[in-house]
Amino acid sequence: MQTMMPTLKRSQFVVRQAQSEADLIACSQLDHTYTTGHVWQVDLREDGDETAVRFRVVHLPRTIRVSYPRDRETLLRAWADRDCFLVATVDDAILGYVNMLVEGPGGKGWVHDLVVDQRVRRRKIGSALMEQALRWARLHELAHITLDVQTKNYPALSFIRAHGFAFHGFNDHYYANQDIALFFGRSV
Repeated sequence: MQTMMPTLKRSQFVVRQAQSEADLIACSQLDHTYTTGHVWQVDLREDGDETAVRFRVVHLPRTIRVSYPRDRETLLRAWADRDCFLVATVDDAILGYVNMLVEGPGGKGWVHDLVVDQRVRRRKIGSALMEQALRWARLHELAHITLDVQTKNYPALSFIRAHGFAFHGFNDHYYANQDIALFFGRSV
């Protein structure tokens, strides 16, 4: 079901805590896909006792549309466990969301999803969501935040690096679709 997104000018949206199951359902119905003309390619070389891993940006011959690595049902089940779930809204329409789980002692947050509907991207909504998630983390005395992103999600890689996140590692076949996950983190 395709819904109309409201006309949006910068600074007209509000970031707030998700308040109901209706908010979660609306989040699951956002367009999570993205397009990219670049990917981070992984080169793994093993030579005896030495293993070298290198990542490099590769320009694709054509732009591709990529699906989000988590399906709707998985998202809805997982969201019940999130400690922080923020949504960006204008009028009654949800434009995007971010959610985070606090893990273990020492205050570490794990951002599992940061999504802005495809129709309203590049309007500072993702930045506002990230800013408020970091604010939430500081208020809850978290020391560090980690997040994962597909090697194919070059727009997200550029976004998180611009927001102070540094590369921390990777996991081959991390997602259900067997994509590689890159992990980035930053101090709060």
